[in-house]
Amino acid sequence: MAESTAYPQFQLGKSRFDQNTFFGRLRHFLEVIDPRTLFVSESRLKECVELLDDFKHGKLPPGVSDTQLWQAQKIKQAVIHPDTGEKILMPFRMSGYVPFGTPVVVGLLLPNQTLGSTVFWQWLNQSHNACVNYSNRNATKPTSASKFFLGYLGAVTSAVSIAVGLNVLIQKANKFSPATRVLVQRFVPFPAVATANVCNVVLMRNSELAKGIDVLDTNGNVVGTSRIAAKHALLETALTRVVLPMPILVLPPLVMSFLERLPLLQTHRRLVLPVHSLVCLAAFGLALPLAISLFPQMSQIEVSRLEAEIAMATDSKVVTYNKGL
Repeated sequence: MAESTAYPQFQLGKSRFDQNTFFGRLRHFLEVIDPRTLFVSESRLKECVELLDDFKHGKLPPGVSDTQLWQAQKIKQAVIHPDTGEKILMPFRMSGYVPFGTPVVVGLLLPNQTLGSTVFWQWLNQSHNACVNYSNRNATKPTSASKFFLGYLGAVTSAVSIAVGLNVLIQKANKFSPATRVLVQRFVPFPAVATANVCNVVLMRNSELAKGIDVLDTNGNVVGTSRIAAKHALLETALTRVVLPMPILVLPPLVMSFLERLPLLQTHRRLVLPVHSLVCLAAFGLALPLAISLFPQMSQIEVSRLEAEIAMATDSKVVTYNKGL
C-alpha cells in the first residue's frame, strides 16, 4: 500500500500546518502543548505507535482515515522523544510545561519576597526549566550525566545570583516609596529569569556545541554532524527562552496592580492569590505557543554555511536539523 496514494494528506513525521509561516507554526505548537495529551493511557499510546508503524510499512487495515493518522502522530510526538524513542516524563513534556510551570510562576511573582523565598522560587523555576530543556533537547548525540549536572548548577546559580542581587539593590534604593518598591520588586523576576533561561539552554545543551548535531538532506538522510548547525539551534532556542517570560512575568504584575485596586479584592483579600494564579495561567498559556513558534522545530540552513565535509557529502543546497524545543 503506497503512502502517497492511499493517504495523500498525511505525512509521517511532518506537521499538517505550513512550518514556513508563523501562523502555521503557531497552529502546530498549539497541538504540541495540548494538555489533553497528558492523560493518554499506555494502551492508547501503544495503539498510536503501532498505527504509525503500520502506515510506515504499508500495512494499514482498511478504513483508517487521515484524521486518525494525524491524531496518532500528535499523541506520539507529545509523549515520545523523536531522537531517543523514549517517553518524556509528564512534568517535562511541552504539553506539561504550562500546568506544571504555572505554580512556579505564581511563586516567582508573589509580592514582598524574602531572600529565602526568592532563592527557593528561582531554584525551583530553573530546576524545572533544566529538566524541560534536557528532556526536549536534540538527542542525536549522547550527553553524560555529569555535564547535565554541571549545566544545572550553572543555570540555578545564575538565576539566584541575578534575582538576589536585584532585590538587594531595590531594598537599598531609598528614593523608592514603599508602594513603588513593591511594584518594582514584582518585575525583578523577568531580567533574572530571562538571563538565566539563556544560561540554562546553553549549559544544559553544551554537548551539542562540542559534538555537533545531525543534519539531514532533502530525503531525510543524515549527511553529517555539524557544530555550526548546533550553534544555530541553540541560538534559536535561547531566543525563545528570552521571549517566553516576557508576557508571563511582565503582564501579571501590570494586571494585578490594577485588579488589586478594585473594591472586590480590597474587601476580600483571600481572593488575591486565586485571581493572581488565573492571571499567571492565562499569560503562560498565551506566551508559550507564541515563543516556541518563532522558529520551526525542524529548521533549515544552507549547506554553504556549514562545514566543508558536509558540503562534500550531499548535493542538496539546504539541509535540515532538529533544533529541539
